[in-house]
Amino acid sequence: MDRPSLNRARPGEPSLRIIVIGSGYVGLVSGACLAEIGHRVTCVDTDAARIAGLRAGRSPIFELGLEAMIARNVAAGRLSFDGWPAELAEADAALIAVGTPPRADDGQADLSAVLDAARMLAPQLGAQAVVVIKSTVPPGTGDTVEQLLASCRPDLDPVVISNPEFLREGSAIADFLAPDRIVVGCDTASGRAVMAELYQPLTAKGAPLLFMDRRTAELTKYAANAFLATKISFINEMADLCEALGADVTQVARGMGMDRRIGTGFLEAGPGYGGSCFPKDTSALLATARAHSARLRVVEGASVSNALRQAGLIGRVQSALGGDAAGKTVAVLGLTFKPGTDDMRDAPSVRLIDALQAAGAAVRVYDPKGMDQARGRLIGVDFTEDPYACAGGAHAIVLMTHWAEFQDLDLDRLAGVVRQPVFIDLRNALDADAVVRAGFTLHGVGRPPRGPIDAASDRPKPVAWPHPPGRSSDPASDALSCAAG
Repeated sequence: MDRPSLNRARPGEPSLRIIVIGSGYVGLVSGACLAEIGHRVTCVDTDAARIAGLRAGRSPIFELGLEAMIARNVAAGRLSFDGWPAELAEADAALIAVGTPPRADDGQADLSAVLDAARMLAPQLGAQAVVVIKSTVPPGTGDTVEQLLASCRPDLDPVVISNPEFLREGSAIADFLAPDRIVVGCDTASGRAVMAELYQPLTAKGAPLLFMDRRTAELTKYAANAFLATKISFINEMADLCEALGADVTQVARGMGMDRRIGTGFLEAGPGYGGSCFPKDTSALLATARAHSARLRVVEGASVSNALRQAGLIGRVQSALGGDAAGKTVAVLGLTFKPGTDDMRDAPSVRLIDALQAAGAAVRVYDPKGMDQARGRLIGVDFTEDPYACAGGAHAIVLMTHWAEFQDLDLDRLAGVVRQPVFIDLRNALDADAVVRAGFTLHGVGRPPRGPIDAASDRPKPVAWPHPPGRSSDPASDALSCAAG
């Protein structure tokens, strides 16, 4: 299929006509970035309020630099937003970037939005349509979409391509414009030509473009996320062992990470993984494996380990409070599953706060960007305007999300407003010496707790945990572990 570039914006630069179905996280970032590199993009969504907000310059998600990029490309005429465009037949490619949440019954990815998008596309596509699936979908989904398009339009000769995204919330624009790799699953020369032109501005700067078959591309996305989830669960289990032995997991991780075969990424012990990708993608991968009579024991173990990790967070806080949170006030700093985003999906903070409330604690919270999203998920908590208001009168402070602004906390001021100087740093994010110098007893993850400095000896006072943190004697935990096996 001969597909010349259409209406190049500048000599030597490509300008394909792109339709992006779905204006959520992946669709909006992808659409804005494709416009940024010179293509003409229309982002489509069935949510009329979302489209109206985008036309008014308001992004429905927080991602650093995204609103400015949207405004810049709208002004340049390269980016627009619509409920459903009439010019689909003229598009060089239609990108499907809709959500694939886990199904409640089996954990498999819910493909209804992907299939609905394909049905809506079919009547308006050109005879030799290129449909690119950016949504995270189980292997074989491209085959299903191709068959669906052909059944809706027997005259079509569709090229269905898998082009999974590898965007990290909080750094998604940089990840798109300077990717580690661009994965494309396509078996036709015409499809590969379109994708090569689509990403030419990035490959010209050195971004690797990896062509493979469609099912392999679909699986590559899941495999990458499952591996990263496994690294997180692994270092969290090492943190538990460090606590039992009196070792320091941050130094263990440093010693491991300097081995180039391992690397430092995702070796930070903490409250477990959350967000919109790892929980649902590990669940979907396990469901896919079960459907094909395969057993992914390592991924199963990582998923169970993460569930136990989050279930054990309440025990850590109770231990730091002397064994009981009832009647205590706990200040939680950071709510989103990671810094740099307002995303509250599967955030570990929600699990902890629910457990604290069930244990009889009053909870106060603060997050730099996630407060609006959190209001819809957290009931009965006190939303505060800054870290100091959050900590006022608290029996313990829990740092859940390692936002950069928390590095600059005035720890002396913080110690002056709490009722009891207990600091539980679930990210090992703060300078331990500075925290104890301010008078706090510090409980980290995978390293011994530290008491405030003893003026007589100029050393931290020893601290004993009444209960081993991070390990549960709850029979439900044993049952969960057995279920994984």
